[in-house]
Amino acid sequence: MKERPLFHYKLKAFTLTEMLVVLIIIGILILLALPNLMPLITKAKATEAKIQLQHVYTLEKNYYYEKSKYSKDLTELSFEQQKLTTDGGQANYRIEIIDANNTGFKARATSVVDFNGNGTFNVWEIDENKNLLETTPD
Repeated sequence: MKERPLFHYKLKAFTLTEMLVVLIIIGILILLALPNLMPLITKAKATEAKIQLQHVYTLEKNYYYEKSKYSKDLTELSFEQQKLTTDGGQANYRIEIIDANNTGFKARATSVVDFNGNGTFNVWEIDENKNLLETTPD
């Protein structure tokens, strides 16, 4: 019995056309679902701002208990701003203290990325009473 070369055997598989049709259908489904998911993505990213501002609040309170005043300098509080996504890092929010005196402070987290592409950048603020407020929704 003579053996046939391997290239004479037929294997069951999908054709290139079938694979492309499936990829196109998946792409269309993603495009349909993406607008509905954008608010969830924005909400998840806002968690970063809330956590960072609560950390600044804790640092400010510790500083106040030691010095009887609030600080306007993040380095004086030992807060280290993570590298922003615009600079090749992973942080989506720029943290800053916009006001600080003997009786109170206000810190702000401003997004450096427009999460939903509408031209508005998300802004969160916190004060000495731990009032966390979204001043500019995205």
